[in-house]
Amino acid sequence: MSSHLTFRPGSTGTIDTHGPTQWPEMGKALGLAFESETVADIVAKPVRRPGLHRSRGARLLLGLAGFTVSVLITFLGLLAITFFIGRVVPIDPVLAVVGDRAPRAVYEAARIQMGLDQPAPIQFIRYVGSVLSGDLGTSVSTGKLVLDDLKRVFPATLEMATLGIIIGVLLGVPMGVYAASRRGSLVDQVIRVIGLLGYAVPAFWLGLVGLAVFYARLKWVAGPGRLDIFYDGLVDPVTGIVLIDSLLAGETDIFFNALWHLALPASVLGFFSLAYIARMTRSFMLDQLSQEYVTTARVKGVSERLVIWRHAFRPILVPLITVIGLSYAGLLEGSVMIETIFSWPGIGNYLTVALLNADMSAVLGATLVIGAVFIGINKISDVLYRVLDPRAR
Repeated sequence: MSSHLTFRPGSTGTIDTHGPTQWPEMGKALGLAFESETVADIVAKPVRRPGLHRSRGARLLLGLAGFTVSVLITFLGLLAITFFIGRVVPIDPVLAVVGDRAPRAVYEAARIQMGLDQPAPIQFIRYVGSVLSGDLGTSVSTGKLVLDDLKRVFPATLEMATLGIIIGVLLGVPMGVYAASRRGSLVDQVIRVIGLLGYAVPAFWLGLVGLAVFYARLKWVAGPGRLDIFYDGLVDPVTGIVLIDSLLAGETDIFFNALWHLALPASVLGFFSLAYIARMTRSFMLDQLSQEYVTTARVKGVSERLVIWRHAFRPILVPLITVIGLSYAGLLEGSVMIETIFSWPGIGNYLTVALLNADMSAVLGATLVIGAVFIGINKISDVLYRVLDPRAR
């Protein structure tokens, strides 16, 4: 019996393992740089491969670097899309500033001042530099900096969408799990119908019906707007979110008034997210409940509650996080109709007014913020995916 051993200079030799266990003289005779080790020591010595024993800190730095590069590339792509949208739409940004009846000389001067006489690559570089420096231009509609307008309107949308996704998750996930565990029952059919209504019913119709029933007739909720008119302006904006700012100021009356106004629009948004989350949760759970390990757990006498929530529900957390993240991003960017119906001063309403007034600086700024939020939510979902799934680490 012989074994093939590799020595330090790269030379190889065949050694009889039944012979002596100390071979320094044999190594010298063969001209090999052989160390004074026994065969047992050589065999037991672990094989070290470069790259397999990286420290945890190095892996963390590499992962963070890859994550940063991915975010930068995605954001650069978003900047490119918004830039070319501003150049493709049939709206002249110069006319939006100087007006239709401005003289030709005034028009050309404004065009040069805005940098529109430069080649497209130069304009794009200047656009990227302006965005990175926080300069999104001035809104024609409000006469204020677009960045200041977005700081004012985005927290309103964030407040409504966050409460809506909380309602959707707290109700949609249990509904989907229960429907899957009672497949074919009356409760399952009702939950499936609710899910279909969430896809079929227009948002504006549901909002108008909600105002007519719960506000005009039953008086259960407040009307359009974020606050009653006599509360408006009494709390200094710290975060821009009225619920938080009122609590920070100790104004509980304003807090409950804001919550009263927020209840109906957030519930309408929550219904649409509930329908989507419930349908997807039911689909994921049905797939898991048909797996063999779930059948094995039931055969072993594990209680049905543990089978559902521990053995079947835990594996769907990873795809469910992605679904919830996409639903949340959809509420942030798709609440235009709800904000219009409820006179909610959010980014959707701001974007609509900007489009009607051909205010391209405001349109591009709002689009950029919505895209950045969408990217951020997707990246957070990726991080949670790695945390919840050890196989992705």
